[in-house]
Order: sequence, then structure tokens, then C-alpha cells
Amino acid sequence: MNQTYRYNRENATRVAGVTSLKDAIGQLLKAYQLQTRFNETYLEAFWGRMMGPTIASRTNRLYVRDRKLYIEIASAPLRNELVNAKQKLIQLVNKDMGTDVIDDVVFI
Repeated sequence: MNQTYRYNRENATRVAGVTSLKDAIGQLLKAYQLQTRFNETYLEAFWGRMMGPTIASRTNRLYVRDRKLYIEIASAPLRNELVNAKQKLIQLVNKDMGTDVIDDVVFI
């Protein structure tokens, strides 16, 4: 009895009362008050994708504490550029995250 699975589009509807995995994880993070820490960790992990390879390669350390993004930049000219564009950097990060994750940026 060799059965193969065949996709049947007619029977591929959602069942009432069933939650998608994305929604279930979102509810879990909200219930355990982990959404903020998840967003901070996501920001740290995907810094290179958000800012591009040039900035990411010159970033030595990056972490978030109390809604402040701490960045250690190896290049002095790049640090100066980012200091001047601090508000734009905050807006860019928050827009990419889809929520307000940071309020301030501190360069160390």
C-alpha cells in the first residue's frame, strides 16, 4: 500500500478556530512579555542586513539596553557621519522593525 500525498486545493482552506504559527508566536511573546527583548535581539542579529555590508563590517559591537542602541564603530569618519544622521538612523531602524524598538543611539 504505497500512498503518495497529493495537494488538493479544494480542501486547503483554514479551519475556523485555528491560529497561524506566526500569530501563535506573536501571542506567546506578548503573553510572556518577551516582545521587546525579541525585537532587540532581532535588531542585533540582522544589523548587517539593515545597514548594509559597509556599516556592518565597521561595527565592532552592537547591543540594545533600555531602548538605547549602543554601537561601537571602528571607523572615525563613519562614526561622525552616523552621529550627524542619528535621528535618521533611529527612524530607519524602527521602520525596518515595524515598531519603536529604540529611542536613542549611543556611540561607544
